[in-house]
Parts: sequence; C-alpha cells; structure tokens
Amino acid sequence: MSKDGLDTLVRMVNQIAANVAHHSPEEAAELVATHLRSFWAPPMRADILAYLDGGGAGLDPVAREGLELLRARTP
Repeated sequence: MSKDGLDTLVRMVNQIAANVAHHSPEEAAELVATHLRSFWAPPMRADILAYLDGGGAGLDPVAREGLELLRARTP
C-alpha cells in the first residue's frame, strides 16, 4: 500500500479511537476493534495490522490496543 493510503488508514483508525474516547480505555479499544471488524474490508485490516507490526508510528494508544484486540480475534 502507498504511503498516502497508509496515512489515510492511520487517520481513520485514530478518528475512530477519538470518537470512543469518552469510554474507559478498555471499552474504547473494544469498540475500535469491533468497528474495524464490522466495517473495514479484510485488506484494509491486514494493511493496518502490518503497519502496526512495522512500529505503528502515529497510532493513538487506544487505536493500538484496538488493533491488538482485532489481531487476537482474527483467525
């Protein structure tokens, strides 16, 4: 994926995290993971998880935790 495409995914997942920030960190991370599983296409999820594996620069902490939950629950 291009750098612009990855920047877009990072911005999107960070926006999702910001929108659920009023919840506890644990619940917010769960909501991020649920949103990604429900609304993001599998290639988008694979790209953002690969980005996380590469260091995940710029990812919000809640977004990171949500991605880790997503990874743990993805077969």
